[in-house]
Amino acid sequence: MSPPVQDLETPALLLYLDVVQRNVKRMAERARRLGVTLRPHAKTHKCVELGALQLEQGANGLTVATTVEAETFARAGVRDLTWAFPIDPGHIAHPRRILADTGVTVRVVVDDLDAARALAGSGLHAWLKVDCGYHRAGVDPTAPYALQVARELGRERGITFDGILSHSGHAYRTKSRQEAAQVAEDERRVMVGFAERLRAEGIPVRGISVGSTPAMAAAERLDGVTEARPGNYVFYDRTMVLIGCCAPEDVAVTVLASVVSHQPGASHFIVDAGALELSKDVGPTHLDLPPAMGLIRDHAELTVATLSQEHGLIRAESPAAIEGRFKVGEKLEIVPNHSCLTVAHFDYYHVVQDGRVVERWKIERAR
Repeated sequence: MSPPVQDLETPALLLYLDVVQRNVKRMAERARRLGVTLRPHAKTHKCVELGALQLEQGANGLTVATTVEAETFARAGVRDLTWAFPIDPGHIAHPRRILADTGVTVRVVVDDLDAARALAGSGLHAWLKVDCGYHRAGVDPTAPYALQVARELGRERGITFDGILSHSGHAYRTKSRQEAAQVAEDERRVMVGFAERLRAEGIPVRGISVGSTPAMAAAERLDGVTEARPGNYVFYDRTMVLIGCCAPEDVAVTVLASVVSHQPGASHFIVDAGALELSKDVGPTHLDLPPAMGLIRDHAELTVATLSQEHGLIRAESPAAIEGRFKVGEKLEIVPNHSCLTVAHFDYYHVVQDGRVVERWKIERAR
């Protein structure tokens, strides 16, 4: 018989399969309603089984963050991959090898003219990365330089120019679903307008790819867009709950931790999950909430106050509030601020159904 969750050695990463299945199905249905194809960002889960689940629900391919992820999913049978990271000339050889070894369609992202020129003859597909307001990477769609890079890609000298791609990462800084919907609409408007500008210049734009979980979850329309690339939605996390992107019951991963120290008269205790399990993502600081490094499931009165490398300090309002409770050896579940970063610290998911661990799935986290 499958072991109960409480028998696991800690720290352990738990994946609630029924919640994941519901999240994946809902986002696939939402994409269909909005008239776009779905290319989920697999950097969130880094897992072959979860990628397969997304494809079964109609995803047209996967997005990855590293070449290791690209190799893993290509060898697992995924036939269409976008490596959504700005490529430089020194990294072109690796996706070319993946293409040669597996025959999958490999799409890269570029926002630099020299890199665009270096792609010539590679046989790769290319997206032009566009800054739609996040201001992290991507060409400014109003600048002449954006047209220069687009013209180079549009010549299709031994490559295929797929179109334009953006990431509305600033949707994570919103405070409500309404604000996220506005970010989604701004992204759509910028991208569709830029595509029209390129087409007027005689540059073909086959596709318009947008993405982020908060924007996709709140978008009211995506007219003119062809695909979306949300990733975090497969699990969600504490941050997503706090900005109104999902409900608490939609969070699909937690970290199981044990109480390892609780001194008499103390207003805190220590668990065996620290920064190497939960990361040091501080959550949505823009909401002006008290600082917390995560949430203890079913114990809203407790705060994940600080994290050292392996230690997590859990604080209560007073010693009396936890007197005689949370004894050494007791196990708790911590909801992470950022599921993507938390997952990247573990080697395996412990897949949970009905309170029991039914499978263990590998996390492909090496770079």
